[in-house]
Amino acid sequence: MTEIALNARFYAHRPTGMQRYALELSRRFAGRIDHVRPAKPLRGATGHLWEQLYLPSAVGGRLLWSPNNTGPLAVGHQVCTIHDLIPLDHPEWFNRRFAAWYGWLMPRLAKKIQHIIAISQFTKQRIVERLGVRPDRVSVIPNGVDERFSPRTPEEIEAVRRALGINATAYILCVGSLEPRKNLRRLIEAWARVQPLLGADVELVIAGARGSSRVFDSVRLDPLPPQVHFTGYVSDEQLPALYCGALALVYPSLYEGFGLPPLEAMACGTPVVTSNGTSLAEVAADVAVMVDPEDVDSIADGIRRVASSSALREELRRRGLERASRNTWERTAQQTLDLLLDQAKS
Repeated sequence: MTEIALNARFYAHRPTGMQRYALELSRRFAGRIDHVRPAKPLRGATGHLWEQLYLPSAVGGRLLWSPNNTGPLAVGHQVCTIHDLIPLDHPEWFNRRFAAWYGWLMPRLAKKIQHIIAISQFTKQRIVERLGVRPDRVSVIPNGVDERFSPRTPEEIEAVRRALGINATAYILCVGSLEPRKNLRRLIEAWARVQPLLGADVELVIAGARGSSRVFDSVRLDPLPPQVHFTGYVSDEQLPALYCGALALVYPSLYEGFGLPPLEAMACGTPVVTSNGTSLAEVAADVAVMVDPEDVDSIADGIRRVASSSALREELRRRGLERASRNTWERTAQQTLDLLLDQAKS
């Protein structure tokens, strides 16, 4: 039996954001940790009950690593990765029960467990300020990007465009679930202002599934301006070519604990337009066009600048590829495993 147990409840969810983090790291631990997961996928309240009531008995005396913001309160010998404090900082973006649960759980969990991993300096700062955790109990280990996110051939790009119904000869891409913090309403308003300047052959492509009605408040995006195309959920196999085919990724999120899509786009050689606040300032500083996510004109101007200048796109492509090369999941996994092994001895 290994000395570290993994809270593997995340297998019940599609691999986006936090779930992708957990999958990428657990795959690279090569038998060094023991996956403890429900016999069948459990979501919502049943998943939380399994985590709080069954998981502690399955862990025994081992160190537990909980990679996705939650964990059992009964296990003090635990390291939890906290990606963000969005349910606490912006409960209005979630349904009442979800916000209330995390508002109750996260402060108690942070004070009870042995150590916390934060995925950005911004998240560490919020943990220290909002949850009252000592800075020395929080280690920052940034996310990485998988090697499959890399420049693709024109044939691969065209195949994915056809599969996703993208008919425009050029497109600006936005990747993210349809939830309030992704700021899609302002993005669409910005697109309505800039689209006439770009011409009818440029499309805004929004890739992502609608957020769960059990979690998020609804997002109304109508009426839509011309040249907007929703793909719905995009598989991991399709995503790299979708990035590569875009003139740019626009990611005007209001709040991110890290923000994987900008880093993935950079690794694919795609220029990035993104927000100048929260963790995105860390991820994309000096390698992207930074905009004020609360200012529609700022978002529109960012899109216009990158879409109209091939020289700017080439410069951002070069800088982005260099930045992304420093952030690998292998590096994240090794730093995380080293920390877990150290904490297991404590």
